[in-house]
Amino acid sequence: MLNLPRIRAIGLDLDDTLWPIWPTISRAEGVLLQWLQAHAPATAALHADKAALRAIREQMDTLRPDLAHDLTALRRESIRLALTRAGDDPALAETAFDAFFAERQRVEFYADALPALERLAARWPLVAVTNGNADIARVGLGHLFAGAVNAHTAGFRKPDPRIFHAGANLARVPGDAVLHVGDDAGLDVLGALAAGQQTAWVNRENKPWEHGEQRPHLTVAELSALCDALGV
Repeated sequence: MLNLPRIRAIGLDLDDTLWPIWPTISRAEGVLLQWLQAHAPATAALHADKAALRAIREQMDTLRPDLAHDLTALRRESIRLALTRAGDDPALAETAFDAFFAERQRVEFYADALPALERLAARWPLVAVTNGNADIARVGLGHLFAGAVNAHTAGFRKPDPRIFHAGANLARVPGDAVLHVGDDAGLDVLGALAAGQQTAWVNRENKPWEHGEQRPHLTVAELSALCDALGV
């Protein structure tokens, strides 16, 4: 059960909590493929569809484990590898990534997300805590958030408790005064619990809880229900 009087800030995951991530990534990969067709045709021919681009991106997880916390670097280096393999100029990776990244910021919010954020932000400072590389200003949320911590800037990713501590520090509140809200049972709920924070699991698909006795303080199907539970 939530300790409502204790909450002084809200930590929020972004991808799959405020918007569905895979439609966004799919569109961005489509833009990247179009860019390659125009500027690096040999690379586009060797990686003829989005599935091929995604496969080489996933390969980078094995090739560059040192970049596991930095999705921007992993994507950029996957583009560089694709260019190199095809015999195109690897320096094109920077501009190609910029095309991908601009589209990656064009998110389509869940219907409940923006009204809920307005309600929450009127009561508490909001801090984004994410493993991804969405930019809260570029997606149109800068006016609602006090700040953001991502895995790249923090140097570690969820479920590492340190990224949750960094979010609390950004909000200028003790860690146990944060309610962290996210969709991922392992990364968000267990990670925030390990950091001593209260947790709300946004379970849009009514998934069963499969993580033993440790449980979120609150489970909701959408963010409007979270606001109702918090009385805002």
